[in-house]
Amino acid sequence: MNRTRMPICLALALIFASVAATGLAAGPAGGVGAYFPMRPNVRYVYEGSGNEYASYDVFVDYLEGARMQQRVDNGGTVLARVVEVAGGAARLVYSREEAYYRENLLKKEPNADEILLMEPLQEGTAWTLGDGRERRIEGVSVPVSTPSGDYAAIEVITASENGTTADYYAEGVGLVKSVFRYGDAEIASALAAIEEDISLTQTVRFFYPDADGEALASAEVPVRFRTNDITRTALESAYRGAAPFPVFSENTRINSLYLNRDGMVYIDLNRAFVDDMNAGSGVEALILQGVADTFGRYYGANRVLLTIDNELYESGHIALKKGEYLKVREP
Repeated sequence: MNRTRMPICLALALIFASVAATGLAAGPAGGVGAYFPMRPNVRYVYEGSGNEYASYDVFVDYLEGARMQQRVDNGGTVLARVVEVAGGAARLVYSREEAYYRENLLKKEPNADEILLMEPLQEGTAWTLGDGRERRIEGVSVPVSTPSGDYAAIEVITASENGTTADYYAEGVGLVKSVFRYGDAEIASALAAIEEDISLTQTVRFFYPDADGEALASAEVPVRFRTNDITRTALESAYRGAAPFPVFSENTRINSLYLNRDGMVYIDLNRAFVDDMNAGSGVEALILQGVADTFGRYYGANRVLLTIDNELYESGHIALKKGEYLKVREP
């Protein structure tokens, strides 16, 4: 990605994703929950105008209780957003920028508190956001036309020094349109399609020793995730099937996998990874490098700490010391 374009696409993603909360059962008829349907395995597609990043997709990665975690992808960056619907309000409680990998953030300590919509759902309901912006319900049955159809929507206006945003929510659907105006400029996003029974597909590059056992080869594999799928389980299964040279045996399991705050990927495998390897020192070194490259690149990290059943990695050929990590090769 061109990093010079990142601020633009990220800013637009933040503007529209803060209200792109569409996605189990709605709340009481006419309540906020009816306008924030939490739907698994559904993709909302928005068409934009006025800027190349005004078009975006929304997929719900995780759902639990009153919270849903959205993946908002505008082609320039990906945002993770956690929205909570409770107490007569829908609010953004957590957000993470450049969230290209999957991680369940539903139980993270909140880093945001932005009310998107609140009751009573009637004209004149208003509130002030933490950053000083004013938000107000201007209408409750406003006609809105979008590529996906016509709706009677709640109109919410957000005013700031930088312009105004009009967001339109339809009962049983969610956000159907957003319009951001500043000066004479206008950027709009409108719901174009709702795709049912959809998986999130990520292309993951898996590394493994080549046929001669002298170097690493790789394969790019589409990995499909359903809402609430566990990332490590899906990657484990895909790795097993992607590598002609077996890196993960049938008995190998990923006990845990995550990107830590220190910027290092921590992966803990079960003992079968070592016991079933049956490789010389050279090939074993390639296997470890392949594991590092695969998971390091997935998380965008350059260091991977590998353990076996929460103990230091040790085989007949290689023993890693406490704190010793595997370096991810440059692409």
